[in-house]
Amino acid sequence: MANVLKREKQEQVIGALVEGSSVRSVERMTGVHRDIVIRLMVRVGQGCEALMDSELRDLGCRRIQVDELWGYVQKKQRHVRPEDDHRQVGDFWTFVAIDADSKLVPTFKVGKRDVATANAFMIDLASRLSGRVQVSADALRAYVDAVDLAFGTDVDFGQIVKSYEAEPIGPGRYSPPKVTAVDRRAVWGNPDPDHISTSYIERLNLTTRMQVRRLTRLTNAFSKKPENLRAAVALHFAHYDFVRHHRTLTKENSGFHTTPCMASGVTERPWTLSELMEGAM
Repeated sequence: MANVLKREKQEQVIGALVEGSSVRSVERMTGVHRDIVIRLMVRVGQGCEALMDSELRDLGCRRIQVDELWGYVQKKQRHVRPEDDHRQVGDFWTFVAIDADSKLVPTFKVGKRDVATANAFMIDLASRLSGRVQVSADALRAYVDAVDLAFGTDVDFGQIVKSYEAEPIGPGRYSPPKVTAVDRRAVWGNPDPDHISTSYIERLNLTTRMQVRRLTRLTNAFSKKPENLRAAVALHFAHYDFVRHHRTLTKENSGFHTTPCMASGVTERPWTLSELMEGAM
């Protein structure tokens, strides 16, 4: 790859991808063939996943919110045929966690929305944290057993159950349904009711859909392979953690916006896109 594209062109391609451009639009903007764009994305994305796995350890997070983000590979679930490999096509979900204080994404897991994926995601999350934590989730039943398996009694776990009005028909059909009721439930330990919430993770979901074109709703962009989806998601979250400046995060006594990794003490300063690619490659 290094012999095909100069480093400046590689950064141009990756920079466009993390800002939400599709593979074909990157091809048009940069003149780099889409197959090369995808290969570069997969290589850097897989490196980003390894980078997050090694750097995001022994984290002092205290309030974690978790959720799942829908996407699909090749075709949506309703179009999957019996002869298709159900492990490689259909609906895929990105399980993701966020620290409510630093906005750090400590881990994610791409897979099916099942017990196995939920368990693997929660076990990985628990392995990255250094102390007792409060975990907030939606009403997905798999979280109850997954949190118990990963944390045992060393966790304060609560679920927030939201009730919605019926989906609108006609005008306003694509608008989010209104929340009619919210029920906060303590499941394990002694969670603070005021912090049983999924507001930050839901806002992160919006950011992710805006920045990862294959996860944007009502678009013709999608992944053809699970590894492409995982690489795109890993690239996004690594950029989000190490490079992207957040307006809600300000360096102490400076007034400058900073990154989740810096806010959580993982790095001493924000990284550049070039440094992220260097670490991933």
